[in-house]
Amino acid sequence: MDAVQILGQQIKLPFSGKVVPNRFLKSAMTERLCTWDPNNREECGKPTESYINAYKRWGEGQIGVIMLGNIPVHRDYLEAAGNAVIDKNNPWDAVAAFKPVVDVVKAHGSLCIGQLTHAGRQAPDSVCQQPVSASDTKTPDGVMGLNFKPARAMTEDEIWDAIDRWAFGAEVLYKAGADGAQLHAAHGYLLSQFFSPLVNKRTDQWGGSFENRSRIIFEVVKAIRKRVPDESFIVSIKINSHDFIDGGFSQEECASMVERLEAARVDLIELSGGTYESLAFEHKKESTKRREGFFIEFADRIRPHVKKSVLAVTGGFRNAEPMAEAIKQDTCQIVGLARPLCSEPDLPKKILERESKGALDNAVESSLQTPAAVIQIHAMAENRPIPDISKEDVARDVTDMIGGKTAVPHPEGAKYPPM
Repeated sequence: MDAVQILGQQIKLPFSGKVVPNRFLKSAMTERLCTWDPNNREECGKPTESYINAYKRWGEGQIGVIMLGNIPVHRDYLEAAGNAVIDKNNPWDAVAAFKPVVDVVKAHGSLCIGQLTHAGRQAPDSVCQQPVSASDTKTPDGVMGLNFKPARAMTEDEIWDAIDRWAFGAEVLYKAGADGAQLHAAHGYLLSQFFSPLVNKRTDQWGGSFENRSRIIFEVVKAIRKRVPDESFIVSIKINSHDFIDGGFSQEECASMVERLEAARVDLIELSGGTYESLAFEHKKESTKRREGFFIEFADRIRPHVKKSVLAVTGGFRNAEPMAEAIKQDTCQIVGLARPLCSEPDLPKKILERESKGALDNAVESSLQTPAAVIQIHAMAENRPIPDISKEDVARDVTDMIGGKTAVPHPEGAKYPPM
């Protein structure tokens, strides 16, 4: 089979039985398209027409799995202003609010999974004055142009409340018609903070040994299964293959983790890497550059530990041949795309119909590509032409819009951190 045939193959998820129509996955990205009122948190996070429009475009792109979000499960600990939010204490009907976006995602056959998250200590000071984490800690200021207040350690009651919030979020997604929920346990967010021995200094059942540090994720999975007993509902997770910080969540721990996740009947494991402190793409090796995929070599080592769950790798893929080669070599079974789908929301369709062999080039400086992608998402959402940043003059214009900084001001004052 050639690359297009490989990428066009269906794959059945082992525990839910759901069938992914092809090997493409739109990874969750921060969109900043939902309601935001810093003076009324109860009204924050409602999906807007712009939010629905963006996902309508992706839904038309023949993407096998489309991840919504990220979607915080607590309105006080956002990743940024404009996040979609599913908070059990909000007074509005979240099922009714999210159903239209689920419908447009699924209209052309894609599976729809919502990514549920909690920023923890990575909630920036533009939206949170008192973040929380596994322990008393602080995210360093200046990362991606953001600043952070010191985080306090969560109480036992707060941990159990957070677990219940993830389960509530999954139930909302299920009732809205989504195919599943993904737990964001990568990139230094709250679940990842519990995993990390550098961040988690607890001495109770939630800290110390790796079993204790990872306890929260399995309690979340258990709580979701209790709230949503339908076995056809997909439970997915996004985890770091490596934190890329000495003493952080390690590759060896990741290998152990995926075995336990499979035993917990997690259908889809998406590998990524890094935290706000240590962006993974800065650690890319020369051999990885040739193969594409920032985490492909780590995935090679993790893959033997996954027997049933489907493994996706996100980050760095741009061309059809390396994507197909990763699948052919059984490094992964699904390829995740993020920024390329901001330039071309229908890139998988173009590849599968043999109109394209890969993503457009990105002429924006690497440190500014995340805010550039956000500008593209907003153009898509507002039915404006998407800036073609493969063109030098357009890339310069977009860079000027960003202002030469690694963060883009949001109309309400928030900023755009990494996707």
